Amino acid sequence: MTTNKTVLSWIDEIKDLVKPDSVVWIDGSDKQRDELRAIAVSTGELEKLNEEKLPGCYLHRTKQNDVARVEDRTFICSREKENAGPTNNWYDPKEMYKMLYDIARDSYKGKTMYIIPFSMGPIGSPLAKIGIEITDSIYVVLNMLIMTRVDLKVMDVLGDSNDWVRCFHSRCDIDPEKRYICQFPEDNTIISVNSGYGGNVLLGKKCFALRIASYQGWKEGWMAEHMLILGIENPQGEIKYVAAAFPSACGKTNLAMMIPPKYLRDKGYKVWTVGDDIAWMRIGKDGRLYAINPENGFFGVAPGTNEKSNYNALASTKKNTIFTNVAHDLSDNTVWWEGLTKDLPTNAIDWKGNKWDASKFNKADKSTYAAHPNSRFTAPAVNCPCISEEFNKGEGVPISAIIFGGRRAKCAPLVYQSKSWENGVFIGSAMASETTAAAAGAVGVVRRDPMAMLPFCGYHMGDYFAHWLEMGKKLGDKAPKIFNVNWFRTDDKGNFIWPGFGDNMRVINWIIARCEGKADAVETPIGYVPRPEDIDLTDLDFDIETLKSILEVDKDIWTKEAQEIEEHYKKFGDKLPAELRNQLETLKANLK
Repeated sequence: MTTNKTVLSWIDEIKDLVKPDSVVWIDGSDKQRDELRAIAVSTGELEKLNEEKLPGCYLHRTKQNDVARVEDRTFICSREKENAGPTNNWYDPKEMYKMLYDIARDSYKGKTMYIIPFSMGPIGSPLAKIGIEITDSIYVVLNMLIMTRVDLKVMDVLGDSNDWVRCFHSRCDIDPEKRYICQFPEDNTIISVNSGYGGNVLLGKKCFALRIASYQGWKEGWMAEHMLILGIENPQGEIKYVAAAFPSACGKTNLAMMIPPKYLRDKGYKVWTVGDDIAWMRIGKDGRLYAINPENGFFGVAPGTNEKSNYNALASTKKNTIFTNVAHDLSDNTVWWEGLTKDLPTNAIDWKGNKWDASKFNKADKSTYAAHPNSRFTAPAVNCPCISEEFNKGEGVPISAIIFGGRRAKCAPLVYQSKSWENGVFIGSAMASETTAAAAGAVGVVRRDPMAMLPFCGYHMGDYFAHWLEMGKKLGDKAPKIFNVNWFRTDDKGNFIWPGFGDNMRVINWIIARCEGKADAVETPIGYVPRPEDIDLTDLDFDIETLKSILEVDKDIWTKEAQEIEEHYKKFGDKLPAELRNQLETLKANLK
């Protein structure tokens, strides 16, 4: 398959460690994929679904102790503890290698070792990177075939280079006490043991595409960000692209696959999805910032996804999709989850594999749910009705605006623009969301998640902020404009004021108009907010006075916010760039 000595020696090393009965290279062909699906069905690892309604779709259940990413078992194993920074769990790499190898030793006995050569990004793209994952799980192989570009051509592109990421996964005993997801940024290595859940074992996803890639980007002068990429086509056929970062539960996938309101659709506006989760961005020959989506599929949360909330995401799951930990509707051999339809299935097996009693369902009690709250679909991006023509091209799309966002009931206005790139980095570094009933713990607690990268930055976040500032200097006047949005302002009864969903397009249109120098704004202590009359409310049951209320900047609330940002900054110590300290002082002065 390859003559690359670095690849062959690593494979031999892992083979000697885990002692498989057989070794299979994954070639990306439909024939091999179908053979693996048949094996997985015969062992019960997968269940085949209704071929007429869901062609090529399968159901999988993980163990009940293995249903989500485990941040407390996720480590950045840099040689110096300081390089992992205060926001990551750190472990000495020498000690961690030994412990992981001891856990994984002989774990493939009686099993097949699958070798998956994959490209993050279109194969051969100058913005792409290559990885090889070794796994003992057909579920992982079939998911990686959806989520990444798997092909033996990857090895041709790699040639004799050592610029590839080593990804080793072993299910072992699915023992949560010995579960580790470890990144070794200086070694381009990821090791995952004792898990079978997608987020911990599809090592191209967060592990490579963010934790390892963010470190690579820092060292090589590009950016790996937890961002969607969206194209907005105007009635003249011009497309402008934005990248946006949101913490979880803030509508990221909904925005990535947004359907414009009828009024704007009728005018000729269209939305094109380039990516729903991750953006790799480099400076192009013309000095602008270009982004690709390194992934090839969507690993989406199922509950709450329906025709109304996200038509395009649901449409993406209609063929060649793997559903994980959802309910199995036996009446027609399809799947179901809370929020898919209002009608509860009367003949279903829940995510644990037990008969589900719909009469005991209680919305407030998740233990009564048929699908796990973090149940997933792994769907090919090509299924998405609004997938961009640029998705497979590999040159990247030029980014006009970078958008940050969070869930704030009273603090952030609907939208505001930063005063500069530096000020935008400050806004991103202080990004926060208030906890909802959906999250564990108290409601309304502010959680800071800088650039939505808190669990995914593979090195010291102070250095990460400095890298953002450095990228801004390189981009100069060609840098994207930076904005912040907040769809979640509430009234005194706790109801959301802005309608959200497709109507967010009205705000995005103002953002693009600002980037093109075609819209005015009002300066406030925190940045530039729209003049209310510049947000197009045509055909929307929403009056301008209400709009004014969610564009307001309350100085008292922001004075408290500035104090909280100061507290947040303390954890970064002397690694916090001076520019961000200065931005904070400027904000405080503006509020007086």
